[in-house]
This record gives sequence, C-alpha cells and structure tokens, in this order.
Amino acid sequence: MSCDIEISGLTKRFGQNTVLNQIELCLKPGERVAIIGPSGTGKSTLLRSLNFLDAPDEGRITLGDLTVDAAKASKTDILALRRRTAFVFQNYALFANKTARQNIMEGLTTVRGWSAEKARERANQILERIGLADRGDSYPSALSGGQQQRVGIGRAMALEADLMLFDEPTSALDPEWVGEVLDLIRAIADGRQTMLIVTHEMQFAREIADRVVFMEGGRIVEQGPPDQIFGNPRDDRTRAFLRRVG
Repeated sequence: MSCDIEISGLTKRFGQNTVLNQIELCLKPGERVAIIGPSGTGKSTLLRSLNFLDAPDEGRITLGDLTVDAAKASKTDILALRRRTAFVFQNYALFANKTARQNIMEGLTTVRGWSAEKARERANQILERIGLADRGDSYPSALSGGQQQRVGIGRAMALEADLMLFDEPTSALDPEWVGEVLDLIRAIADGRQTMLIVTHEMQFAREIADRVVFMEGGRIVEQGPPDQIFGNPRDDRTRAFLRRVG
C-alpha cells in the first residue's frame, strides 16, 4: 500500500503507564480511517500525539516529505507538523472572546501567516460551506452546541491540512445536534480529505470510513474494511467490544 501518512512505533507514556504502545499505521491519500475501542485505550491520545498536543516519547510521524522523530523533535519540526494537520476537539475549544468568523481566521493568521483580509475572505467562504453565513459575527455563547462544533470543524477546514483529526466530534453534543455535525463531516469526507476519526458512533464509522481500526490497551488489535470489522471481526476482543456497544 502506498502511504502518504505513516505512523511508526508511536509510543506515549504518562509516568509508568504506557498509553500508546508501538502504534503502526499507514494512510493513503484521501483515506478516511475511523478509530474505535473502549474508553481509556489511547484513541484520543493517539490523535493528540500526532500533532504534539501530547508529545509522544518514541516513534516517527511522516506526512508526505516531512518526517518527525518524536525523540528528537524540535519546535520547528512540531510547527511544521502542525501546519499539515488540523484538529477538531470534542469540546469545540473555541475562543470565547472571538466571533465565529474570528475563530476560523485565527489559525490562518497565526499558523499560516495570512493577512487579516485574506483570512477574512477565506473564513466567509467556510461560514457559507458550514451553513453559518449569517452567524459570522456571533460569539460562541450565542451559538448552539451543534453550531459551535460546526465552527470548530470550519476552523479545521480552513487550514486545508494534509490530515484532519477528529476527536469524538459528537460526544459533547446534545442528541438533537449530532446529526447536523455528522452530516458536515460526511460532506468533507466526500471531498476525499484524509481523516482520522475517533468516534463512538458505530453506524457513522461504518458509513464514512474506508477502514476501521480497533484499539485496546494502547495497541491496534485489528483493522480492516468496515464490513469486515463490524460484520466478521477476527479478534475475540473486537467481537466482545462490538457486542457491548451493539
């Protein structure tokens, strides 16, 4: 398989606890990969380690022509990696003192170095795409949970990153807002954006993913096409998990 994004030997420890244990994963351009598994098994830590929100202890991360060695990563390496990734947080992580438009502009001006005028134009385009063209001047406190998460996704979309990382994007939402956020992610996926999605929404994972990865105990236990993982899993641990959540 031709890899555009490769994770090799990625390991993360918190004290004596090894949360990620020698993770190996390869993504093709435009591939959508869903990560499922029990709580506390390292799924979110994997995403956070990929752009050094939680700095990994060992391993290499390759995006295109950029390779970062976790043990030797400099600030320049980490910034270069973050310029190629975009993160969607489960709790939105919007700036409360900035409008929806300003939240989308923030990464463009601070990470990409765009002028305010260029960033504003791009933010307006994104607001249109996420269905919030009329809420650009609204602050997060005036938006519903679903609208706030759409702004969070719009902020990530604006960066046009090589890899979008979604960390349980619907877990903080009231049930009535889940559908609109999942619909937006589906629309982005249709554009063949490379994605890693940690999710507890099994049906959504089955629909959107080209490949599903099951993690347990800080390791990848099994991976394969959705029909295989959900219909005929090979590992007893995968079967047991799917019985519990099914």
